[in-house]
Amino acid sequence: LSLQQDVIAGFLYAILILVVFHPVVDLIDNFNLTYKYAPLIIIMFEMTAVEKVEEQLAGLRIARRCVPSEDPAYLLDIDTSSAAQPGSSRFVAVSCSNKSIRVYDRETLRFLREYSGHPGILSGVRFAHKCGSVVFSACSEGSVKCWDVRSATQKPVQVFSGYPSNVFISFDVSCSDLIVCAGTEKVEKDTFLVFWDARGITDCASTAKEPLGVYSESHNDDITKICFHPIEPNLVVSGSTDGLVNVFDINKDNEDDALISTCNSDSSVSSLGWSGQDYKQVYCMTHDEGFCWWDMAQLDTEEPITLLHVLDVRESVCTKNHGLHYLVGGLYHEKAGKLFLIGGTSTGNIHLISCSTDGLSLVGTLCGGHSATVRSFCWSPTDESLLTGGEDAQLLLWKPGAVERSLTKKASLKISSSVQKRVRVHNTSLKSRKK
Repeated sequence: LSLQQDVIAGFLYAILILVVFHPVVDLIDNFNLTYKYAPLIIIMFEMTAVEKVEEQLAGLRIARRCVPSEDPAYLLDIDTSSAAQPGSSRFVAVSCSNKSIRVYDRETLRFLREYSGHPGILSGVRFAHKCGSVVFSACSEGSVKCWDVRSATQKPVQVFSGYPSNVFISFDVSCSDLIVCAGTEKVEKDTFLVFWDARGITDCASTAKEPLGVYSESHNDDITKICFHPIEPNLVVSGSTDGLVNVFDINKDNEDDALISTCNSDSSVSSLGWSGQDYKQVYCMTHDEGFCWWDMAQLDTEEPITLLHVLDVRESVCTKNHGLHYLVGGLYHEKAGKLFLIGGTSTGNIHLISCSTDGLSLVGTLCGGHSATVRSFCWSPTDESLLTGGEDAQLLLWKPGAVERSLTKKASLKISSSVQKRVRVHNTSLKSRKK
């Protein structure tokens, strides 16, 4: 039989088993034919699941569109809270180029409150994983602040202070909410990963927390991105304009022992994250629109850890007439076991790109939403929805097959901002210190 005939035969045989016999496990032990076709059946159903998810992503439509603020600004980063209890309210926090944090209701995108007056540029927002009302933000003036969005006060419930020379441009919170980590710009010859103990964040508002310590040897330039592991609170990955992507186990006693792996992207890192089964893979995007993907499960084997390295995604992904101008970031879809990239155009189109070890392919394009560059997004696996924000000051909620309640089209809102994309000259001869 040909492969195609084998697949068809295996499928028909699987239906026969499911309809006529029970239990399936006992039959697998008794019928040799099942052993022959089982791998084909599994592959076939896996392909169907991935294809279904890709259809859902391509079928995302605008469900909600927030009312633009009177003070329009770039929406630089987005995060969504987790619901403390079924049916309880969820929030969306957005960091803006005007140095403010805006909070919205997750379902209606109704504006709730704003935290303004930050003395420096914000480098992101993150909700606590176990408390849906607590949100963190990092600021270039050298602090990470924690806010309770249920409170109307403009004062943070906790401040994590850095060292005097620290200029924070990246940060994240561990999945256990126990550790906060921020990355600094290079000042003279120094660049740091700074760590704090985040326990008791609502009990000590009157004092600023001092750092637990720093890592100072593993990067030699600005630390642009930090991402804790989704399920292992002791693992964190950092990316830098030095081109290196470092994975640390912070349970170790010192920085040298903590450094598990150093991977080289050969360019300045703009975004990174975890993917794969049990999140044992690491990926990153670069400021010149490159993409790298590594498998940390292969560190102790003879197999190569690089799954894919694309120098310029714009040249490798066919987007027909829409084009691809930039990458925003990645999302790992747990149900499909699939990594997707988010990219777009300067006119606001959003491209959804599927990743495999064979390369990248376009899944679909979301049009008619934004009118300028998309800067941020947040994926919600609970309802398969996507939040996006951009240089047109719009916050959009996309859901599969949704119909936008308000059909009023917004005019182009592209605005000026003091925040410009970081551009660096990169050294392509960077070397990795470890496998």
